[in-house]
Amino acid sequence: MSALYPHEILQATIVKGEAKAACSTLSLSILGFLGGAFISLGYLAYIHVVGGMPHEWSGLAVLMGAAVFPIGLICILIGGAELITGNMMVLPAAWLAKKISLAALGRNWLIVTLANLLGAFFVAWFFGHYVGLTEGEFLHKTIAVAESKVSADFGRALVSGIGCNWMVCMGVWLCYGTQSMSGKILGIWFPIMIFVLIGFQHVVANMFVIPAAIWGGADISWTQFGWNMLSVYIGNVIGGAVFVGAVYWYSYRNQLSSKSAH
Repeated sequence: MSALYPHEILQATIVKGEAKAACSTLSLSILGFLGGAFISLGYLAYIHVVGGMPHEWSGLAVLMGAAVFPIGLICILIGGAELITGNMMVLPAAWLAKKISLAALGRNWLIVTLANLLGAFFVAWFFGHYVGLTEGEFLHKTIAVAESKVSADFGRALVSGIGCNWMVCMGVWLCYGTQSMSGKILGIWFPIMIFVLIGFQHVVANMFVIPAAIWGGADISWTQFGWNMLSVYIGNVIGGAVFVGAVYWYSYRNQLSSKSAH
């Protein structure tokens, strides 16, 4: 069967959550580093597409930039890596199903968050700053994007984070819903493209672009970066755990029970 029904996607998500909770610290750290790096490389591609086009083509530039950004999540979900924003939906679904403990959920989130941060910093420093891929002719766009992130107050950044991870976790959900490579890519592509096009805030993407701007000389403080991380992280948790994980769990939990009974 190439496509799953929603309650079957929920079952697959719960199984994924169990596996993620049981993963070793070393594996989570390595895969989390890759997850942060892949998202950052997708954002780097976005900056090069948007920053390399004339200002009067800004609408088309953003559309094209949003179209290349999803490569990061495609590498994560199909190639294999850990991303905290996806785990904000997957592990709560397993916890609601009583398959993992709250401590196991927290352990996964802590390790993957720190590893994602390290991966994002690696790309921002070495590829962005040292090689210069977020600077030079692209520095104006890097700084403009970063300033737009930190200029949002706590509440607006939080709500933007909700919208972002609602779409990101729908991309994860749709990926789990098909077994074909092309189906997975399409399922990931459009929700991710939409959140970037709208301009919602993604905590791991911000782990890349804000430090890249700071290291490029932007008038942004690390304190501003920290407050952005906190507000967007909370919003991403709500968007993933509540708007996708909990909503689908409560909608389809009875169908899971009836299926298990057979």
